[in-house]
Amino acid sequence: MKKTIFITASVFGLLAVILGAFGAHGLEKMVTTDAVATFETGVRYQMYHAFFLFVVGLLPGLSKKTRQIVYTLVVIGIVLFSFSIYLLALNDITTFDFKTIGIITPIGGVFLLMSWGYLGYRVFKEI
Repeated sequence: MKKTIFITASVFGLLAVILGAFGAHGLEKMVTTDAVATFETGVRYQMYHAFFLFVVGLLPGLSKKTRQIVYTLVVIGIVLFSFSIYLLALNDITTFDFKTIGIITPIGGVFLLMSWGYLGYRVFKEI
């Protein structure tokens, strides 16, 4: 499980750097300043949670089940939250109206909140 967590954290971190560079150097020519700021929010939260996954992988004393649950919550959260923000920020340059799927952004945020809350609870119980 730890290896999966570290690989996923590395991939999410790598993607955050790539997407952050795109947002800073390419996206600003294609969309509004507000859309760039929105995009950067998605990148920032993705990177925060990539680091969070590294911490989950490194914390001693956590059960495998706890790691799996936190991992799942974070992955779902990043995909729903950050990736939907990327699509919403790119809305002006696509033919599909991504605002129709905007409801998944806060759902992703709830998954991220649950990952933090669940980890805190399990650390209190297990360590």
